[in-house]
Amino acid sequence: MDMMESINISAGGMFAQSQRMKVAAQNIANANSMQAANGTGPYRAKQVQFNTVLNRATGASTVQARVTEDRVTPFNTIYNPGSDMADANGFVQMPNVNSTLENINMREAQRSYEANLAAITTAREMATRTLDMLR
Repeated sequence: MDMMESINISAGGMFAQSQRMKVAAQNIANANSMQAANGTGPYRAKQVQFNTVLNRATGASTVQARVTEDRVTPFNTIYNPGSDMADANGFVQMPNVNSTLENINMREAQRSYEANLAAITTAREMATRTLDMLR
């Protein structure tokens, strides 16, 4: 595997982690929204799923990010009988966002992004040193 391929792999990892960071930020921003943008109930948390993709030409695996809605975790409910959104029992459905978990996801995405950036920096330094040796 050449150095450019390793840089491309790390760049793919950085893109995937930036997607993860973006989704976590969206979830945190909508954690208290009582209704989704399309008006069909509360905001549903989004999740990022990573898939491994094999590049047959080089034999290297890269990561691909896919964003999906969390349809497994139930909505949170609060008792607020005075709300226009309350059901017959006075409960209001709130988004299924766990802010603590989203903050942990952001931290982990940040660390993974930094690790991929360090790998790119190392590959670049190795290429520079190789060129210096050839001079």
